[in-house]
Amino acid sequence: MKVVEIRELTVEELLNKIKTTDKDLADLKFKHSLNQLENPISIRTLRKEIARMRTIVTEKKNAETAGTAK
Repeated sequence: MKVVEIRELTVEELLNKIKTTDKDLADLKFKHSLNQLENPISIRTLRKEIARMRTIVTEKKNAETAGTAK
């Protein structure tokens, strides 16, 4: 997913997406340990995607708290 697409999602949708992507990552790591993974770069890609989503969730939560604090 691109950052623009991620930013369009709500916090709840992002948290659900993080859960599913995290499960996919665990699945890929398991397959990699059994040498059944064709593209090991996909592990890195998923890790970065999860990090992007978590960063955007944090930004959105900080923006909400900053908006209510004023």
